[in-house]
Amino acid sequence: MNASLQQLRISLKLHYRNKMALIYSYLFPLIFLLAFWVLYRHETVTLARHMGELLTVSVLGGACFGLPTTMVSERERGVWRRYRLTPVSTAALVASTVAARYCILITAGLLQLGLALALGMPLPKHPVDLFIVFTFVSFAFIGLGLVMAMMADNVPAVQALGQCIFLPMLIIGGIAVPLASLPDWAQHVSAFFPGRYAVEALQACVIGTGLGAARFDLLALVIIGAGGCVAGAKMFRWDAQQRFAARSGKGWVTVALLSWGVVGAMSEYQGRMLATRSAGSAKQTQASPASTPALPPTSPPPAAAAPEPPQPAPVTLSAAEKKTVQADAGRKPATTTALPAPPEEAPPAKTPSPNPTAASWQAVTTADIDRDLVFDRLPSDGGIVTPIAPDDEEPDPETADHLQYIRDMLPSWQPGKVADPVQRVRNILYVAALPDVLQMPIERFAPQAVYERLQQDIPKDQLIKILYWIALHPTEGDDKALDELWALHFPNGPVDVEQTRERAAIYAVKLLGRILGKLPRRPS
Repeated sequence: MNASLQQLRISLKLHYRNKMALIYSYLFPLIFLLAFWVLYRHETVTLARHMGELLTVSVLGGACFGLPTTMVSERERGVWRRYRLTPVSTAALVASTVAARYCILITAGLLQLGLALALGMPLPKHPVDLFIVFTFVSFAFIGLGLVMAMMADNVPAVQALGQCIFLPMLIIGGIAVPLASLPDWAQHVSAFFPGRYAVEALQACVIGTGLGAARFDLLALVIIGAGGCVAGAKMFRWDAQQRFAARSGKGWVTVALLSWGVVGAMSEYQGRMLATRSAGSAKQTQASPASTPALPPTSPPPAAAAPEPPQPAPVTLSAAEKKTVQADAGRKPATTTALPAPPEEAPPAKTPSPNPTAASWQAVTTADIDRDLVFDRLPSDGGIVTPIAPDDEEPDPETADHLQYIRDMLPSWQPGKVADPVQRVRNILYVAALPDVLQMPIERFAPQAVYERLQQDIPKDQLIKILYWIALHPTEGDDKALDELWALHFPNGPVDVEQTRERAAIYAVKLLGRILGKLPRRPS
């Protein structure tokens, strides 16, 4: 025990003498934190939505750069060869080195949290759970760091190998780039990276429900960490003259790789990719058929006498979607505001088309809805894109106050009172879409307030047609209402308008599915 503690002390002392290791362990994560603070400074809750990413970067830098850099540089200087002559077991030496690295990661994480709190971030909702998850994340990445230290023959090799892992994990591994912004193929690839599970588990403890929502993530981290530790132990070498390419036992690297593959396969088998699949980028409003309804990039003109508009690419429907409006379709709430009846006009002349579309929202039929929308491929209500909280989920007091304020103000909000019913519905849907794009704490609760207001304000038969029209024409109308959302206590900063329009269209489909009985009224 005394030998292990002594080795722990020596490991910490040697680490703090290694300038490169200090940069990776402390300075590198703080640079990321400041960069995220600059990028997301317009958010109402400072940095809270990104602490999972930032803490993962802190662990990644310390465990996958700092640890192998220290071990390889010590091996090159002959430090580990001298350790071999001491009456201390190899397991005790390696365990003390890992314990020293864990202490360093804890201090780096605390430093990052302290700076975030100083910049205005609130305290994590589950600090004890956060500590537990941070330990799991550290275990997973320390295992990876051990493998890198055994594979690299010198410090430059560590840096090259680290970049080969670090950059893909940042870009498509769910750390620096939000998963909702990635294409479908990248989200499937991210299932095989430990960074994704680290971010999700840490974020669940900062602003989510804690450990209960991170069970699979913790299992994934344990599997990846165990695979790395086993492979690193089997490939351990004492001397710099023992080159990796010339040694036997290189095949143990496959154990670490296999652990990544097992986790990815488990995630794919359970269908976890569907919950966080993106609805599309800001430059592309037509969604993937595997995740969202078809949202065409262009829309036909509504004039009745206009030539046949270009047809959007329809989505093939399943037989289960051939349903009609429920028997209570004629029933309206007491506060319903009557809208002008559709004008009586002759239907426009149409050329034969395999997929005809309505020329205006008043002309929409149930057949149009059944043909053009797919309700069983929408983003999950519990995912990142267009989330909706279950009825029994209670918001925190601050979010509850904001939600009640929105409910009180929506009836008098000017963009929600415009004469054009389509623009009116579009404006109210922005109240749900904007917090989703900005990832605000209220994003899961705002849709219910929006749906309640729309069903009170618009007759049901007309609301069905308008929601369909908005879903297929997300780029029509104006977005002036986004500049008026400050009246509902939303930030009046820069926002991706095209992405906000797209999220409004998806929320339109989700409400339409609930009205028609194609989606459960209780969020899934």
